[in-house]
Amino acid sequence: MKRLRIVMLLTVLLGAGAVFAYRQFGPNLTPVSAAPEIPVTTVKRGTVTFNVNSLGELQGGATEMLTVPMTGSGSTAITFLRQNGELVRQGDAVVKLDTTEQDFKLREAEADLAEAEQQVIQAGAESEARIEEIRYGLLQAQADLKVAELEARRNDILPKLTARQNELAVEAARDRLVKLESDLENRRKTAITGIAIQETARERAKVRAETARKNIESMTLLAKTTGYVAIQSNDEGNFRWGMYLPPYQVGDQARPGKGVAQIPDLKSWEGSARIGELDRGHLAEGQPAEVEVVAMPGRKFAGRIKSIGGTTGPPWERRFECRIALTNPDPGLRPGMSARFQIVTGTLPNALWVPSQALFEADGRKFVYVRTPTGFTPHDVTLERRSESQVVITGVKEGVQVALANPGEMARKRAAKGGALQALPQ
Repeated sequence: MKRLRIVMLLTVLLGAGAVFAYRQFGPNLTPVSAAPEIPVTTVKRGTVTFNVNSLGELQGGATEMLTVPMTGSGSTAITFLRQNGELVRQGDAVVKLDTTEQDFKLREAEADLAEAEQQVIQAGAESEARIEEIRYGLLQAQADLKVAELEARRNDILPKLTARQNELAVEAARDRLVKLESDLENRRKTAITGIAIQETARERAKVRAETARKNIESMTLLAKTTGYVAIQSNDEGNFRWGMYLPPYQVGDQARPGKGVAQIPDLKSWEGSARIGELDRGHLAEGQPAEVEVVAMPGRKFAGRIKSIGGTTGPPWERRFECRIALTNPDPGLRPGMSARFQIVTGTLPNALWVPSQALFEADGRKFVYVRTPTGFTPHDVTLERRSESQVVITGVKEGVQVALANPGEMARKRAAKGGALQALPQ
């Protein structure tokens, strides 16, 4: 009897299982997916803090860019270059450029300067010699004039012919004296002009020599402040859109005005973040911010918005650059470190809020799906303010449960998935 009862009990259990399986899987024994649970949340009341969060990198606030000097030449080869990230002190040589061309110009200018100085000396000596020659002739003419005048004093006792000859001799001596005096003045002016021309040539050569010396000196780029060297990318003669550009190295050519390396100021740090256009109206210069450096977990730095740039990018992803100056930098910071920026844009006390994904928009309406005994019903609300993760709304009561996903969309997906399962072969 006990065995019979056990067999009957097992038969009943097996029959019930068969009925359940038939109802669950159907004639084709194909499982029908259960309705997925719609995630919900509760409308809450409290103080809502609005933050703007973004990723970016650190940069020196007062970056010193070392550029190839304008020397009137073309591209110049790099003969010495510090390592990327190397610490340098004020006055240390960071970059040295090839000075072969400037050395040649200096030697040429110095040779011209030496020649010009000799020309000035020669012009002065020749001028003095000519002037002395004229002075000697002038003295001789003065003496001849006196002799002729003495001879003319005897004209009263001399024959008329002889007297006339003496008068002519006096006039000739006086004319010669006047001519020599005029020549002396002209020669003096000519000598001054000739010397001035040679002195101008000398000054020109001196300027060229001094310019070459300064150019040679400027070909060694020195650090004006203590910091870490950041070598710039070498794009000389290359157009590699979207491709990696290697940094400068010894032997590369760099054109005048091109930045080869930069040294950020270790006492002044700032971060550069790209923020969505939606948050632009909530930011202003001087606004406080919090910076967390990825390489320094657990450390947070205070900062303030330094500047807000223009908006760029495609219409579907418009962003603007926001530069944040750190107010308490640390010696361990390095250029290019990744950082997270958080900017508090305001707080609303005693506000009703839900997560951002609980608010829906369609046909100019803003609504939430409120849970009711018969399902989820759309309920219109007013959006007061939005952040990345929260929205402040009015028009709904605190504690009401709302959906975090569109129930209609989930129902359609469930129906589509069920139809696909029913279409599977038996």
